[in-house]
Amino acid sequence: MAAKSATGKRVTLRDVAARVGITPAACSMALADSDRISPATKEAVRRVAAELGYVGSSAARALRKQRAGAIALIVPTTSRHVFGHSYFMHVLSGVTSVANDHDTQVLIATNADTARGLTAYERVMRSNSADGAILTSAAIEDETVDRLLASGLPLVLIGNFPQLTDAITIGVDDRSASRAATEHLIEVHGRRRLLHLTGPLDHQTGVDRRDGFLEAVTAYGIGADAIVLEGDFSEERGHALVDGLGDTYDGIVAANDDMAFGALTALRSRGRAVPSEVALIGFDDFGLSRVTTPAISTVSVPAEEMAVAATERLLKLIDGKPAEWTRRDVEVSFRYRQSCGCGA
Repeated sequence: MAAKSATGKRVTLRDVAARVGITPAACSMALADSDRISPATKEAVRRVAAELGYVGSSAARALRKQRAGAIALIVPTTSRHVFGHSYFMHVLSGVTSVANDHDTQVLIATNADTARGLTAYERVMRSNSADGAILTSAAIEDETVDRLLASGLPLVLIGNFPQLTDAITIGVDDRSASRAATEHLIEVHGRRRLLHLTGPLDHQTGVDRRDGFLEAVTAYGIGADAIVLEGDFSEERGHALVDGLGDTYDGIVAANDDMAFGALTALRSRGRAVPSEVALIGFDDFGLSRVTTPAISTVSVPAEEMAVAATERLLKLIDGKPAEWTRRDVEVSFRYRQSCGCGA
């Protein structure tokens, strides 16, 4: 555990870095004796760390030249949600494929319940059981992400975190992808009264996909007739939102395929035909959209590819190898199927 300052606050790697005048990542590499850091800077970091009484768990491991031989996949939600959602299965597949090639174990850290938001982070930070971590699906206001970054543990984030300028992140441009999907319904299929089912708006993904939708309807002058309803990425919520709404819309852009499928079943129960009466498009393409009737048009997100790249980047970060990127955007593709009016 790190020491406490004279004010009683825990001394973090960020405190040491601020005193020296470098980034936390550079501070961590200095304590790990990385060749990328100059001898003078290493000496300054060690001197300040001693003055402040800081010896973080990951720094102490590095100084002893010890490794845990494992990385952590941190998902700050319940294990039931994780193992019941296709996105996380794709991420886990990508992480483990790279880890196996490097003879590295993968530890999965989830929260026991939604009321214990610190569990997943604290388990990794305090246990010394992982040499680094990959984090995905954190909420925008989750302050523990800052604590994880300040701990000095090598970390790569999957997703968009514009507020974390020092973090290493990989993701997709959700906003532009959502705008393009919305424009497809407008330009190709002539839909003018559009409904958007958002993801949770305490997550950047939900915000970005909503904003992309709003940009499109505003640009085409149909924003006044657009409807935005907040969802939670679940099939049940997608069904409930559409089932409780009138029939004033002729197109739906859902923030993921689960909600799109829920919307599809609700439309069917209301006797509204897809796509002749209501064109529908989802987001993700993790499997469900291909097997429905009609098949759901969607934005295809390469979650496994992102996880592979994140894991490779993390392992190089752990080894102190030169940085290839601090922010990487992975391209999405579009699968226009029957639900929007494309396809046979």
